Amino acid sequence: MIDEAVILCGGLGTRLRAVVSDVPKPMAPVAGRPFLEYPLSWLARQGVRRVVLSVGYLREVVIDHFGDRWGGLDIAYAIEEQPLGTGGGLRLGLGRVQGAAAYALNGDSFLAASLQPLATAFAAGGSPLTLAVKPELDVGRFGACVVQEGRLVGFREGRAGEAGLINAGVYVLARDLFETHPAPERFSFEQDFLAPRAGELRPPAVVLDAPFIDIGVPESFALAQRFVPQVTRT
Repeated sequence: MIDEAVILCGGLGTRLRAVVSDVPKPMAPVAGRPFLEYPLSWLARQGVRRVVLSVGYLREVVIDHFGDRWGGLDIAYAIEEQPLGTGGGLRLGLGRVQGAAAYALNGDSFLAASLQPLATAFAAGGSPLTLAVKPELDVGRFGACVVQEGRLVGFREGRAGEAGLINAGVYVLARDLFETHPAPERFSFEQDFLAPRAGELRPPAVVLDAPFIDIGVPESFALAQRFVPQVTRT
């Protein structure tokens, strides 16, 4: 059983600055609560006991709010002294994981799905990572995943109005992923690591057709005010 998670909370959130400027993006207020509370509560409901928050920009806001215990979860912190990108932030967070593997999530998105299929696929998949992919009617903003026989083999640019599978930003990662597959100090996990190595790693790609929101731009942040409370009540 995987009972730990790493959440990336260190981004600068430049695209959201027009509407949220005084807190890090995962702490942006959604229906009167910091957005990060929703995925944390969801993880606790699924048996996760410990979460590592990889923090950087305005990290004191996150640390002061959650402390070392919140909502039944033990909270630990991996602190980026300088921006490391999503890959560097994940590597830092995995360094604080106690078990052999952990869920990994972006702190500015939320997929309201059971995580157990990811853990099951990881256990059987023969790869150091597994990812969730989600059917999407318009992959133009996100880009599309190329999946063959249940495994990710690459990414391609998505066209506006085109349906396909998108990377939902939810993974299971082996704690030693970046020891067995070295990467630079600062890098994008998807662009610099996952995309060029997809054909080599062939990670299981688990289709989770569940409600999904990314608050990274003002339009989706506005939508989240109604969307997130609705899906987290179920």
